[in-house]
Amino acid sequence: MKNLKSRLTSVPQQSEAIILLHGLARTSRSMNKAGKLLATYGYKIINVNYPSQKYNIEILALDAIAPALKQCASKDIQKIHFLTHSMGGILLRYYLSAYRIDKLGRVVMLAPPNQGSEAVDKLAGWPVFNFINGPAGRQMNTGKSSLPNTLGAVNYPVGIIAGDKSLNPLLSLLFPEANDGKVSVSRTQVQGMKDFIVMPYSHTFIMQGLAVIEQALHFIQQGYFAK
Repeated sequence: MKNLKSRLTSVPQQSEAIILLHGLARTSRSMNKAGKLLATYGYKIINVNYPSQKYNIEILALDAIAPALKQCASKDIQKIHFLTHSMGGILLRYYLSAYRIDKLGRVVMLAPPNQGSEAVDKLAGWPVFNFINGPAGRQMNTGKSSLPNTLGAVNYPVGIIAGDKSLNPLLSLLFPEANDGKVSVSRTQVQGMKDFIVMPYSHTFIMQGLAVIEQALHFIQQGYFAK
């Protein structure tokens, strides 16, 4: 969006923190571009790396988020925001369903399977899928009893950015509607979210889009996306 950058402002150096949570079968490197850009606006960046393919979401959420919060213990940090990609958003929702985060600011979720993914429904029985995605991947189906669908509405400020471009046309055939190759646009949404936009990015690369990162920062600063 033209002139979006001009709407963004810097905060007093490291007076606010942004915790980055990558997605399934990715590493913190996938969030490096976002972290570097956000840091130029004065934010303390905690780019979390966690073994997404080894454990279930309940274990991953505790192991990833609790240590990150300890890095935000300084009295100088007034707010703690989150930017998540894909399953990282589900980790955060699970954590916040059980624990309170002091100084919690705003949350931006990129392509989160908040209502599960049809791809998991169709592929979870395949050995290759289980090998690549592990126990957490199997938890993200669209069934009513799947972990994402049992977490309920969010009661903290969440903005969601969904993608509607796919790098794999064959995989997209698993979806009945617009999707990013891994998650349907409509299934990224969650009850209680404050704002929602769709951008022309794939699930794999949405977190690296400059326009996406700037929109995420706009939500963190203003509580809504620039439209």
